[in-house]
Amino acid sequence: MSLFISCPVANVERATAFYTALGWTQNAEMSGEHASCFAIAPEQYVMLTSYEMYASVGGTEDLIGGPDTPSKTTVSFDLGSQAAVDDLLERAAAAGGRIGDTDDYPFMYQRQFDDPDGYHWSPFWMKTDADTTATA
Repeated sequence: MSLFISCPVANVERATAFYTALGWTQNAEMSGEHASCFAIAPEQYVMLTSYEMYASVGGTEDLIGGPDTPSKTTVSFDLGSQAAVDDLLERAAAAGGRIGDTDDYPFMYQRQFDDPDGYHWSPFWMKTDADTTATA
């Protein structure tokens, strides 16, 4: 099963630059002037579309918010290590993202960032038994 997360953005070019700076891979076949598609995992994509393009699919003008509108969803995904989570957050900050909380639970390390359009992302790393034993 493929998963596509669609996000209307104020400026497709700016959004493309932000996600490129994260190190994510753009799918050129599904990208163009009004949309930019990034693979975030095998068969999982984030589609960044202009407001006009987003609204044209199903007449969803009233669902389009902005960077000051609280995100109605949080996209969480796992990475292979705490260092990978921290590295992604460093790239997000350098690209203009707003960095949020860090949660270091006995079983999981999690951080938060918002992109320039206000979308909320929460990468995490699930600690192994050895990691939780070493920190206890």
